[in-house]
Amino acid sequence: MFMHNKRLQYTVRVSEPNPVLASLIIEQFGGADGELAAAMRYFTQALGEVDSGRKDLLLDIATEELSHLEVVGSIVAMLNKGVKAQISEASMKEADLMIAVNAGGASQKENLLFGGGPALIDSTGVPWTAAYVDSKGDPTCDLRSNIAAESRAKIVYERLINVTDDPGVKDALGFLMTREIAHQKSFEKALYSIENNFPPGKLPGIAQFANAYVNTSQGDGDMDGPWNSGEQWDRIDDLEQVMPFDEGDGTASVNLTKKDDATVTALATRTMSNPRANVATGADLGAGPGAGRTSDEDLGGAKDIAEATAIAKKK
Repeated sequence: MFMHNKRLQYTVRVSEPNPVLASLIIEQFGGADGELAAAMRYFTQALGEVDSGRKDLLLDIATEELSHLEVVGSIVAMLNKGVKAQISEASMKEADLMIAVNAGGASQKENLLFGGGPALIDSTGVPWTAAYVDSKGDPTCDLRSNIAAESRAKIVYERLINVTDDPGVKDALGFLMTREIAHQKSFEKALYSIENNFPPGKLPGIAQFANAYVNTSQGDGDMDGPWNSGEQWDRIDDLEQVMPFDEGDGTASVNLTKKDDATVTALATRTMSNPRANVATGADLGAGPGAGRTSDEDLGGAKDIAEATAIAKKK
């Protein structure tokens, strides 16, 4: 059961209306890393959690995220309060009202459709979606995702603080940003309270593959570090020596029934390419300046590759 306290978790003091700033801050209301996404992520994880300690933690933080949603929504509402009244009461001239409605990026939609109130959209007007909740049902996997989510939210709040000089808004955003840090610490502790928390899940990795570092991007900029070198890694620089990783030939195969094999053979025969065919295509017929070589030019007027090779030898 939820009980709502009408006092905000943190007091919102907005110096003056600012629909442009509102259209940015609403990212943390209905955006991918916003407070609603966080609350729904942690609530759904808590409902499926079998560990009483993690369940309690997730419910606590999920509920607090709803209080943060209320703080963010209140900031947006205060920043849009002037525009909301002007739209509702038509108290401005048409031109001035149009300017006010279009003052911020997504605030056009926010102000016109939602009357200036906080809407479940991000800063570009995209509606909130449950696709933002990326839980997998494994605590070590989900806790790592939660840590990353809190980190992303912290960075977004930090950037929002940097784009406003409203002291009250900066103060409230600073509180919200700092709570992301606190939540990250709690999730870190919960993750490392699970013995053998890496790798996620139950099945162990295959040592031969888990210890390999494959240097697949080679050239200027190659660097050595603990992420790719040292006793922990079997580093592979010469890919030809190890590819494929298994003892197979690196090709895909499947065992077919006689009927399927005959059908596949018939399909391959019917759709076989003729490497000697080089007929004029639509691109050749319509070629103009900048089209590059056309078929006739490429083959020197020959009808096929063999004839073109013979012409080239004579030259």
